[in-house]
Amino acid sequence: MTSLPRTPRTQAHPAPATAPALDALRATGPAPAAPARAPAARAPLSIALVSEHASPLAVLGGVDAGGQNVHVAQLAGALADRGHQVTVYTRRDDPGLDVTVPLRPGVLVHHVPAGPAAPIPKDDLLPHMEPFARYLAQQWYEEPPDVAHAHFWMSGVATLRATEHTRVPFLQTYHALGTVKRRHQGDADTSPPARVSWERRVGLGCDRIVATCRDEVEELAAMGIARSKTDIVPCGVDPTVFRPDGPAAPRGPYRHRLLHLGRLVPRKGAAVSVAALRGLPDTELVIAGGPPRDVLDTAPEVRRLRALAVDAGVADRVHFTGAVPRPAVPALMRSADVILCPADYEPFGIVPLEAMACGRPLVASAVGGQLDSVAHGVTGLHVPPGQPRPLAAAVRLLLADPALRARYGEAGRHRVLRRFSWASVAAATEDSYRAVMTASHPSVTGAP
Repeated sequence: MTSLPRTPRTQAHPAPATAPALDALRATGPAPAAPARAPAARAPLSIALVSEHASPLAVLGGVDAGGQNVHVAQLAGALADRGHQVTVYTRRDDPGLDVTVPLRPGVLVHHVPAGPAAPIPKDDLLPHMEPFARYLAQQWYEEPPDVAHAHFWMSGVATLRATEHTRVPFLQTYHALGTVKRRHQGDADTSPPARVSWERRVGLGCDRIVATCRDEVEELAAMGIARSKTDIVPCGVDPTVFRPDGPAAPRGPYRHRLLHLGRLVPRKGAAVSVAALRGLPDTELVIAGGPPRDVLDTAPEVRRLRALAVDAGVADRVHFTGAVPRPAVPALMRSADVILCPADYEPFGIVPLEAMACGRPLVASAVGGQLDSVAHGVTGLHVPPGQPRPLAAAVRLLLADPALRARYGEAGRHRVLRRFSWASVAAATEDSYRAVMTASHPSVTGAP
C-alpha cells in the first residue's frame, strides 16, 4: 500500500495534528503539541477497539466472519462490564448501516466510511486503510480515547497511522500472522504481498502486543519483535451461555454425532473430518458454518467437501447446516459426542473453548493456540494436522468409552472456568492497557 505515508512512529507518541492537517495525513512531520489527557488510576476508561473487517454485528460462519468477530464482541462486552466505555470501529460494508449502533450497554459499534459501502474480501481491504486511518485520526483528535486496541494486522496499519497524529496509546492483537499463513498455504495464500512487512512495522511501532498464545510470541520473536514487548492474554468464552446443561439440537438416526464448527475455509480442516468419517461407522458428521443454508449449493468449499464425501463413501452421513445463528451454537454443541478441530493451523481458536464450556471432549490438531487451550489427555486429544487416520483413531477411542468422554468433558468445563472466562480475559487485557498508559504518562501518580 504505497499511498500510506511512511513516517516513523516513536514510543513517545507524536503530538496531535491540527484539525486541517488531519484532513490530509500526507503532511510531513508531526504537528504542534496539544495537551495530553492523563489517565486516572483505575478510573473508567474510554477504549477504542479497531476491527476493520470483523464486525461484532456480523453473522458468523462466512469466509471472513468467525472467531475474531466473537472475540471483539465479547471482549468489548466484558470491558463494559468492568465499567469502561467501549467503541468498536469497523468498516461500513452496507449503505443501510447507521454510523453508530449500540451493541449493548457500554458498547457502541462505529461504522467507518472506508471504501465502498459493500462487502469486500478482507484480503482486498488494504488500499482502504488510508481513509480508515484518516477517519480515526479525525475522530480521535476531536475526542481521543484513553487507549486504542487494534485487532488484525490491517486494523493495526490504520491504527498505527492514526496514532502518529494523536497521543493515544496503541496495543495490537494480530489474531493470525502472515508468516504462519504463508508457511501453510504457500501459493494459495491470498494475503497482500506486503502483509508480513506491515505486520512487522505494526509490531515495532505499537506500544504493546497482546498475543493470544505462546506460539504467536515465538513467531513474533522470529520477526524481530522482542518477547518482552508481548503480553499473552488468551481468547475467552462465556460459560453462562456455553454450558453442559440445556437443550440439545435434534440428532440423526446414527449412534454417534461429530461436530465440525467454524468458518468454511480449507485451513479449518473440514476435509480431514470428512475423510476420517470413513473409519467411523454408525457416526454422522455435522459441518456447521459457511454461507446461509439457502445458498449452500453455490459455495465452492461446500461443493468440494461434498465431492470428497462421495469419494469416501460417506455422503449420506455428512450434513451441512450453513451459517448458524450465535444463540443456536450451544445446543448444537451439546448434541455432539465429540467436537473436531483439525485445522492446519490455528492462531488460537474459540471453538475449543466453547466445546469445553459445554462439557464436550475434543480432538484437535496440535497447532498454535490449541496447544494452549486443549489439554491433551485431560480435556481432549491432540492429533497431527492434515492426517485423517490419527483423527479417526482418536475419535474411535472416545466414542468407545462414554466414561472417558464424560471425564474429559467435566475437566474441560473446569478448565474454562479457571482460565478462559471473558471476565478474566478482560481483566488481563485492562492490565495491559493501564501498563501502556502509565508508560505514556509517567508523571501520573497512583497508576498501577
